[in-house]
Parts: sequence; structure tokens; C-alpha cells
Amino acid sequence: MFPTRNHLKMARPLGLAMVIAMGLASCATYDDEFAGINSRLDQLDTRVQGAAQSAEAANQSAQQANQRLDQLESRVQRLETAPARPPRG
Repeated sequence: MFPTRNHLKMARPLGLAMVIAMGLASCATYDDEFAGINSRLDQLDTRVQGAAQSAEAANQSAQQANQRLDQLESRVQRLETAPARPPRG
């Protein structure tokens, strides 16, 4: 049986329907992919928030350490500029 014009006229809409059906079926996989991506983004967001909190805590510790160093430095400068004490004994 050779294809005739009637066959070709019928084949075009069927082919188009198959392409549309395959396109709609792939939308479901996009939903799955988007859900997976969103899940990974949520995990990354949680990790970033944790890192930001750790960085803030480290910053506060560093500021406290700098304050202690400033206090020690002033004491050292006072000792260095104080007159020499005579040795004991």
C-alpha cells in the first residue's frame, strides 16, 4: 500500500498530536527536576545561614580578643616607660 495524499493528510495531525503528547509528558519531569533543585537550594540556604551565624560568632570573638590585646598593650607600654627599678638584695 503506497502513501496517498489522504494518508499524508492524516499522518500530519497524528504526528503533531504525538509531539504535543510527548511535550506534555516531559512537563512532569520538569516538575520533578524543579522540586529537586528547590530542595537543593533549601539545603544550601540552610548551610549559608549556619555559616553566617558562625562567622558572626567568630567576629564577636575576634572583637573581644582585640579588646583584650589593647588592654594588654597599654599595660606593656606603661611597664616599658616606667623607670627602672633597682635590683633586690
